[in-house]
Amino acid sequence: MCGIVAATAQRDVAPLLIAGLKALEYRGYDSAGLAVLDEGTLRRVRAKGKVREMEARYDADPAPGGTGIAHTRWATHGAPSEHNAHPHVAGSVCLVHNGIIENYAPLREQLKARGRVFTSDTDSEVMAHLIDERIGQGMDLREAVIATVRELEGAYAIAVISDKHPDRVVGARRGCPLLVGVGIGEHLLGSDAQALIQVTNRMMYLEEDDVVEITRSSAQVYTLDGKPVEREVHDSELTSDAVERGEYRHYMQKEIFEQPRAVTETLEGRLGVHGVLPNIFGLGAEEMLSKTRQVHIVACGTSYHAGLVAKYWIEQLARIPVSVEVASEYRYREAVVPPDSLFVAISQSGETADTLAALRETKRRGYLGTLGICNVPESSLVREADLKLMTRAGPEIGVASTKAFTTQLAGLALLALELGRQRGLDEATYLKRCQELYTLPRFIEQALTLEPQIIELAAQFVSRQHALFLGRGEHYPVALEGSLKLKEISYIHAEAYPAGELKHGPLALVDENMPVIAVAPNGPLLEKLKSNLQEVRARGGTLVVFADHAAVMDENFEQDTTLRLDSGGDFISPAVFTIPLQLLAYHVAVLRGTDVDQPRNLAKSVTVE
Repeated sequence: MCGIVAATAQRDVAPLLIAGLKALEYRGYDSAGLAVLDEGTLRRVRAKGKVREMEARYDADPAPGGTGIAHTRWATHGAPSEHNAHPHVAGSVCLVHNGIIENYAPLREQLKARGRVFTSDTDSEVMAHLIDERIGQGMDLREAVIATVRELEGAYAIAVISDKHPDRVVGARRGCPLLVGVGIGEHLLGSDAQALIQVTNRMMYLEEDDVVEITRSSAQVYTLDGKPVEREVHDSELTSDAVERGEYRHYMQKEIFEQPRAVTETLEGRLGVHGVLPNIFGLGAEEMLSKTRQVHIVACGTSYHAGLVAKYWIEQLARIPVSVEVASEYRYREAVVPPDSLFVAISQSGETADTLAALRETKRRGYLGTLGICNVPESSLVREADLKLMTRAGPEIGVASTKAFTTQLAGLALLALELGRQRGLDEATYLKRCQELYTLPRFIEQALTLEPQIIELAAQFVSRQHALFLGRGEHYPVALEGSLKLKEISYIHAEAYPAGELKHGPLALVDENMPVIAVAPNGPLLEKLKSNLQEVRARGGTLVVFADHAAVMDENFEQDTTLRLDSGGDFISPAVFTIPLQLLAYHVAVLRGTDVDQPRNLAKSVTVE
């Protein structure tokens, strides 16, 4: 969601800040701003709306400077507006903030009682006033930041400058990502490596409760006790050209078509001719997985749907129970943890606030160990999990996740196979499933050839306001994901149900105005699904069926819209059937003229509750 960029350099930092904000636009935001210091004089520019609107204001009256901070905001406290946009100024202090300060209300009242005047409705402004008070008491900027964050409850990543210390930026983090970019004669802060990669690929990742002070020539990290600590500098694998849109109309379309490559890279070096290769989940994984007697998967949104598919796979292949939970619910209940339970956290960004909080809860709940499945190698999730598997999807810019989902499925399929092998899955079945998984990129490639037919189909949805998605077995989560994609980017209200639940309520909604989209693989539940679809036809509903080439459909179904694809086999079919649903959502959104890559009210990385 919100994005932070900060820099201190021997050159004008305003262009660096603006370029960094543009690189973070994919995260979702409603306002933008920057502040630059030049010889102790602060210039601040803010605007509701896109970065380009703030940039136009700055360009109309530029104020170059060697130290600055910038921010894209996604509203939590206070409506989207210029006066709520960051940076916030209090006296000598200027601050940007990601996260939520849970005890801001009493702190705000205390500050008001001491005569402080607030100009925004945000929780963030409280910090600027607290830091400014302490500087007025004789502390330097770093000391004032440390003293302030020790008072805070909640989550934050902040970057702070002061006209009393114009040659430095102080940053701090708890629960939200923040990293240092190490340049030549300059240092930067960012909430995401993509904000900094155009300047440097040398990154220092801050840990929980770190405070960092950067100048042109140095970057020193401190604990909340004020003691200096060392943090390793890494060379990031991210490249600036990885986020170019190329020939595609939107990032989402590009990312849909990148899925064969992304899945290939996720499987590469992990799946061999004789099965899953050893230690792909990290050192000690084989011993931990051999002891696993239950799996608990926790995730949010699209990642949660991937976990639901994995439940079917693991229980079928490994014969051990699996529970899947939404992270925001899990962390607020006392889950019963049976002995030898493996905790699996799934997150595209590795910074999802609820998922990280759930992972941290495992320390007191007595899990056998934790496994993180993630797309960002430098993320908090990857650093904190005992075991990890990188999905290798590459940067995903579109808010609606596509290639992150299918690469998560590929990673979870590897986990299911390895748990199955550990639990005595017969070799013939094991090798057959491994071979299916190996062919997944090819069948995704074939599914993408349906795009011309789906473009025609999308025209039927332009004027629709509602849609139902149906699936059975492991394809029910695929239906959930299809409905989520449609509602996220086209703003059509969509719901998904197990097809057998149709007569238990949803059937009341079916008429000629309600399209019903069904996923029909060729499996043991096909006949059951066909009976459910007959119920839709009998009520005059509009049917759209994505069916396996091998699925025998009744003649009357062919009167409806039926698109055929080759699923590649029972095991990989959930990933394959996901592709046409992604394409349908994308092309419906294009025809409806919505902002496909940055749908309203949504953010790419949800770093607050």
